[in-house]
Amino acid sequence: MKILVSACLLGENCKYNGGNNKNEDVIKLGNKHTLVPVCPECFAGLSIPRVPSEIKDGRVFSKEGKDVSAEFYDGAEKTLYIAEETGCQLAVLKERSPSCGFGEIYDGSFTGTLKRGNGITAQLLSDHGITVIGESKLWKIEDYQ
Repeated sequence: MKILVSACLLGENCKYNGGNNKNEDVIKLGNKHTLVPVCPECFAGLSIPRVPSEIKDGRVFSKEGKDVSAEFYDGAEKTLYIAEETGCQLAVLKERSPSCGFGEIYDGSFTGTLKRGNGITAQLLSDHGITVIGESKLWKIEDYQ
């Protein structure tokens, strides 16, 4: 099976602060599946490092108050294109991210407060029939094999 994966979970230094969210369990999926790494924020041309962003009132704002919604939607569209072109029907994405979070994201206050909701890319993928799970729910992959 081909699985779309947030590149930061594979150890790519594309996180907003220039680091990564390397997850050995996600990397091990590559032993049985073809992993297709993506970073919607990089696809949108956002820099590494970059000012952190969160979703508030349906828009994406940097911590400095700049509306970066257009960039996030652009990166989401490019990620969807890759998913469709490679035949990925499952995505393992970084939890709580304004791009990749699914089910729970930061609330836009930059205080670490969480709320129910989805990141821009996660929502777009889901809307197009791609199953999205976070890295803490890898056990669910068995349901899709």
